Amino acid sequence: MILVCNQCLGVNRVPDERLQDSPKCGKCQNSLLSGEVLEANEALFTKLTARSELPVVVDFWASWCGPCKMMAPVFAKLAITMKGKAIFVKVNTESEQQLAARFAIRSIPTLKVFKQGKVVGDMAGALPESQLKEWIGQYL
Repeated sequence: MILVCNQCLGVNRVPDERLQDSPKCGKCQNSLLSGEVLEANEALFTKLTARSELPVVVDFWASWCGPCKMMAPVFAKLAITMKGKAIFVKVNTESEQQLAARFAIRSIPTLKVFKQGKVVGDMAGALPESQLKEWIGQYL
């Protein structure tokens, strides 16, 4: 399994059976799968979605968006629950306007699931935890 370090952007190869063992980056020794939601700029987003072999679940959001604020704790909880199965990323559409434009984000929150650089799923709007987990689960 190929994983990208969110700190140094190093590319790491981790055996599938070791994904649950909290693997560390070979370059900077930071955790590769912390279970935290990553705040992504364009460089991190591009490297994660293009190189990581784990699905990358991306939440396009904005600080002024009420539904985004309501969904944030649910998204964070699922990042912990699904650690080792997917990487959870947030992209602030206000500070990363080029990314939002590139993916034609028209409403927020918008969720997209990437596998090896390609969008395999997308959905607009906030969901309760059980429905969000089920929606993400179909892409794992």
